[in-house]
Parts: sequence; C-alpha cells; structure tokens
Amino acid sequence: MSSAANLKKIVTAAVVYALLVFTALVCLGPFLWLLSTSLKVNANVYQFPPQLIPRPVNFKNFADVFRIMPLWIYIKNTVFMTGLGVALNAAICTMTAYPLARIVFPARNVIFYAIVSTMILPNAAGMIVNFIVIQKLHLYNTLLGVVLPSAVSVFNIFLLRQAFITVPGEMEFSGRMDGASEFRIFWSIMVPMVRPAIATVVIFDFMGFWNSMIWPIIILDDKDKYPLTAALQYLQGNLSYNFPYIAAGTIISVIPIIAIFLVLQKQFINGMVGAVKG
Repeated sequence: MSSAANLKKIVTAAVVYALLVFTALVCLGPFLWLLSTSLKVNANVYQFPPQLIPRPVNFKNFADVFRIMPLWIYIKNTVFMTGLGVALNAAICTMTAYPLARIVFPARNVIFYAIVSTMILPNAAGMIVNFIVIQKLHLYNTLLGVVLPSAVSVFNIFLLRQAFITVPGEMEFSGRMDGASEFRIFWSIMVPMVRPAIATVVIFDFMGFWNSMIWPIIILDDKDKYPLTAALQYLQGNLSYNFPYIAAGTIISVIPIIAIFLVLQKQFINGMVGAVKG
C-alpha cells in the first residue's frame, strides 16, 4: 500500500473519530452540565462566565437532598415498581412473541398485525380507560395499579418476535427429535437464543418504569407511594430557588439507568442488530 493511501486512511480515521468525539460531547453536554451544577454551591450557579468545573466541589448537596426529602422511600417505591414491571413485561411479551414467531396456527399473521396496529395509538389515549379499569379492580392508589397498564408492551412483542424468527429451525427440530415438550423447547432452547433481545427489552422497560411520572401522579393519592421521578417534581417546585439540590436529585435518579445500560450494553446492541436482521 502506498504512502498516499496510508495517509488518506489516517486522515479519514482522524476525521471520523473527531466527529464521533464531538457528537458524544454534544450528547453528553446536558448531563455534564447537570453533574457540574449538582456539585456547586448555589451562588456559583449564576456566575458569569459559567463554571464547567465547580470551584469548590460541594458533595453536601447530595446529602442535603436525602435530608430534605424521604428519598429512600421514593427509591424503594421505584425499585418495586420497576422490578415488577420489567419482570411482567419480559415474561408476558416473551410468551406472546414465541407462538407468533414459531408456532403455526390459524390467523397467526392477522393476530400479529392487529397487535402491531395498536402502536399507532398514543399512550395518552388509553389513560381514561386504564384509570376506569384500575378503579374497578380496586387498585387505585396502589403501586400495582401503576404497573399493570404497562405490563405488556406491543413494541417488546414485535422486537422479541423478530428475534425468535432469526433462530435457526434446526435448533427447534433437534429438541422435537429428542422428545422435548413445547414449553421445554421454548424455555431451554429458544429463550437462551434470544437473550440479547430480552436484555434490550429489560433496558427499555427499566428506563420507562424508572422515569414514569404522569401515570403514577394520576393513580397515587398518597405522596409517600410516589416513585422517584414524580417525587423530584415536588422537589423542583419546593426548591426552585436552589438549582444544585434539583440537579443532585436528578443525578441520583439517573445513576441506576446508566448502570443498567453499562451492564447490558453488549446484549442491547446484539439484540437491536438481531431485530433489524429479522
């Protein structure tokens, strides 16, 4: 390879990486500014020119937020709501997607297209119906009432169906030859093969339930049952004069989402690639 070709390759790579770094900084900009604000004293928030690196660094804001609000109660509510919602979504959507992808039965495609067609409806359109159903089930002002309307996601069914379709038929055939039951084929062969897609579902659902705000406020009368995001809205209203407290509370709510994504990022990428191929 000539030196000119090598130089062109190096310049191209440098330009691409520079653009990627710039894009990453633009995307991370709001989060970095929020993190910087959470570590400032209140007087420095309005300083001009703005401080990107706080001087002095003040970790006391995080402790003060826990002192001002019963955040541990809100975190416990959010963990329960998120864990239950993710578990129900992963289980129900997986069991729904498998027969739509691998079992032949009358009107299978009609049922699938009917399910997918509901994605055109906005979430707000179902709030009144969901509210009435939750009241009829006597689940008003309960965390279970918050979770149930979102226990099944059409997008998750679509994503998992596409993942099941990509599994080679030989895997299923070998299980049938060994005399495995339909459930054994589903649980022991198919589910492990679509683990990246399930990880993708877990990430999306975790973000959705963890950041849920409007529906919990509608369903829950008792503020002690609020999840973290809804509770932080009251922190913003009560402490609108102290932006470092608001920023610290927001950073606390974002940390679990970042941690989950970092743990499952490889499976997330593989799951999205598998869904596109399917």
